[in-house]
Amino acid sequence: MTVVHGNWVQLDQKGTGQGARSSHAIATVGQKVYAFGGEFEPRVPVDNKVHVFDLETLTWSVADVSGDTPPPRVGVTMAAVGETIYVFGGRDVEHTELNEFYSFDTTNNKWALISSGDVGPPNRSYHSTTSDEQHIYIFGGCGVNGRLNDLWAFDVVDNKWVEFPSPGENCKGRGGPGLVVAQGKIWVVYGFAGKEVDDVHCFDMVHKTWSQVETSGDKPTARSVFCTFSNGKHIIVYGGEIDPSDLGHMGAGQFSGEVYALDIETLQWERLEDRVEYGAHPGPRGWCAFSGAKRDGIEGLLVFGGNSPTNDRLDDIHFFALSQS
Repeated sequence: MTVVHGNWVQLDQKGTGQGARSSHAIATVGQKVYAFGGEFEPRVPVDNKVHVFDLETLTWSVADVSGDTPPPRVGVTMAAVGETIYVFGGRDVEHTELNEFYSFDTTNNKWALISSGDVGPPNRSYHSTTSDEQHIYIFGGCGVNGRLNDLWAFDVVDNKWVEFPSPGENCKGRGGPGLVVAQGKIWVVYGFAGKEVDDVHCFDMVHKTWSQVETSGDKPTARSVFCTFSNGKHIIVYGGEIDPSDLGHMGAGQFSGEVYALDIETLQWERLEDRVEYGAHPGPRGWCAFSGAKRDGIEGLLVFGGNSPTNDRLDDIHFFALSQS
């Protein structure tokens, strides 16, 4: 069995960044991290600027954008295919769930509205998004009439949406789940379905079938709104809310600061020893922005901001560098 290790590195920041916030999103293209959306005060979107963090110079800048710029929002998701970032859904200043789907071309900093209204997934926020070489995948979230468990894919070549079969009642509608694509399957990990849940489901893209996955080992406790990343062999889980606040999104619940890895082949969980190589450990948090990234040729999980156990929004950046033996 492959053993996974990891080191936390806190990244210095130069320039004027996006600032402290939660319920925002980031996507990485090459050595640039693009940040959008989020809140400093609960449920109040901060702005709709595109902030760019250079992983080589560790410097922030604000992109000079054009096109159909999305209005400010929270609970939004982003994922990249090639040099284009795709942004879906979220919740606006009126707390209305959205289903607008935008692209952001990082070669010319231009926004484009791809779909909205009756086209594509229904309105939602606090859903999950992931991508492969040709598709953007959307799962779950908080819809207009409750939590959702539907799975959609947008083909960036054919420029069209596809809705996959429903997972059924075994996979309850949920907000803040983990979502990754690996080894021909889409994996749904944990989430909030009226309470924090600890189930794992996967969708086989060849056979178009769902199955609930029985896992073993040192399992993480039930959680939602955590950070997720896959290196193709493991699903990495960091942080998240393990006990929700009585105030809902207005308050901070109890958060985790641990890192776990699920071996996709053996289906065994392992709690990772997460050493600190530079700076400080990110500690317990949830509602973060996160993305897979590479620094100095090393693959890992990039974590930006989020909400703390004291309900303070954070503005630090940490990179969890993975190694295997």
